Parts: sequence; structure tokens; C-alpha cells
Amino acid sequence: MDPLFFKLVRVVNLTARPFHERVGREHQLTLNEWRAMAVLGAQPGLNATQVADQTGLDKMAVSRALAGLKRHKRVQRHGDPTDQRSSRLYLTAAGKALHETVGALGRQREAELFAGVDADELARMSATLDTLIRAVERVSDGAAPDRDDQTV
Repeated sequence: MDPLFFKLVRVVNLTARPFHERVGREHQLTLNEWRAMAVLGAQPGLNATQVADQTGLDKMAVSRALAGLKRHKRVQRHGDPTDQRSSRLYLTAAGKALHETVGALGRQREAELFAGVDADELARMSATLDTLIRAVERVSDGAAPDRDDQTV
């Protein structure tokens, strides 16, 4: 039996693999660019560090993704009025249109993947993943996970 961590990585890789064939090539979009777009579509006005935090990608991967999005005029930067060293990121009109197109394809793929999973099991899985995300964030910050957060 494979370790749980390996299973998580495998699920991510297997679900992400078709992205390039179905979406990436057609729209000249990398998976990391899509991840950044998805975050900015849901939370406009984040800075690059916040995009990295929300995607779980390292800062260099986010920087490359944002550079690609900017090159294709899918994202724009505005100065941050609270911090002159930082800028806030927003999808352009072209970025918003692509976000909607790719998002619809993603929702379709999600429906296909979860078609055989009942609603209660999906709810438990979502709660478990939320718990894992919180635990990973705490461990990454140097804090040990709380015992209460280890149960779902």
C-alpha cells in the first residue's frame, strides 16, 4: 500500500496532467499561470507573496507565472497604497475572460472526477483537506499542529 502522502501527490499529478493537452496548449497557459489566475480571479488585489501563499507554490514559481501572465496581458499590477514596495495584482479583461473559460472547463473536469463520489464523502474529504492545509501551514511556520486539528 502506498503512503498517504504519495497518494496525495499522485492524485494532484494525475488530475493536472490533462491540463496541458486540454487547456494549456490551446490558450498558451502553464499550469502555474492558471493557478495564479484562479487565485486572482477569486481574490483580486493580492500581492505576489499572497498568491504564493494561496497556491502553495514557491515565490520563484509564482514570479515566473505572473511574468507569463503579464507578457500575455492577462494580469496587471497596481501600486499598493499601503506599501510602496509592493503591488497589487488584478486580472485584465482578457485575463477575466480566460479565467471564465478555463474555470468552466475545470468545473466540468471536477464534475467528471467526482461523479462516482457521494456528497457526504466529498464533504468529509473537503474538511480533511482543509485540516491538512492548516496543519501544513502551521508546520511551515514552525509551529506544531494542534491535537484538536488532527481529527476530522
